[in-house]
Amino acid sequence: MQKFLLLSAKTQGLEKVPFIWFWPDGAAACSVMTHDVEAEPGRAFCSDLMSINEQFGIPASFQVVPEKRYQVSADYLNEIKSRGFEVNVQDLNHDGHLYRKYDEFVRRAEKINRYGQEFGANGFRSAILYRNQDWFNLLRFSYDMSVPNVAHLDPQRGGCCTVMPYYIGNILELPVTTMQDHTLFNVLNDYSLSLWQQQADLILQQHGLIGFIVHPDYIIDSRPQTSYKNLLDFLTKLRAEKNVWTALPGEVDQWWRQRSQMTLVNRQGKLAVEGPGHERARVAYACVEGNRVVYEFADSAVAVSSGSQVAVRH
Repeated sequence: MQKFLLLSAKTQGLEKVPFIWFWPDGAAACSVMTHDVEAEPGRAFCSDLMSINEQFGIPASFQVVPEKRYQVSADYLNEIKSRGFEVNVQDLNHDGHLYRKYDEFVRRAEKINRYGQEFGANGFRSAILYRNQDWFNLLRFSYDMSVPNVAHLDPQRGGCCTVMPYYIGNILELPVTTMQDHTLFNVLNDYSLSLWQQQADLILQQHGLIGFIVHPDYIIDSRPQTSYKNLLDFLTKLRAEKNVWTALPGEVDQWWRQRSQMTLVNRQGKLAVEGPGHERARVAYACVEGNRVVYEFADSAVAVSSGSQVAVRH
């Protein structure tokens, strides 16, 4: 898409193209932490996990399985919400057959939607990241988080090939853009931050969504838990030093929907943003610089950071 923009701008003789910057308040990228609660041990560890997140000031969502895996009580859901975290629905019973047959999916989707309403959940994720985006229209959620950008080591291969949110009908897809903890720890036997840091750096260069899945079930033991705490410390540094917005998935959904309704207007020769949420928006330009696209904010033009293909001038 960046290459297409570059070629299109050159063809039309344009030096820069104005647009509404990707993230609120001029953030360089966005980071989202999500926790898929798989079974009873993870369910029991959620309170401790929330305390760990609170120590680092990192918000997160908890995706809960409505049926069979464990009890989803009102007290459990209320604790998550009252502590500033988010509740979403994860599949129906996590048996891996949600998308196996269309008729069965229709039946399950109806129940999933009822649980979403009961839980006050706006987001959905399927078990094992199984997916069929052609059927998403039957899910009554504002956003989904079931599509990886790449899936080399996942049960269902393929991916969306983007690190940006995008719409599937009326549902906003927040792609999973980093390696899952289970794959990192149990398949690759890697408890370091090196891969997560490498992925975060690549996504940051593209100003995308750095989306994590960390399961409460898999970080109960000390070794993976230490790795997770190191990850949270890394995210706090990205927030402070790289201007990365650490947000709840619901906040990203709200922002992306607001942004899609905003418009650029010319006020006495100066571009401005109108629409709900405009006070957090910034006018930016995609500028042609040789054979690459350079992003520049409208209110200044000093280059302070750059990636291999894209630079940002603040």
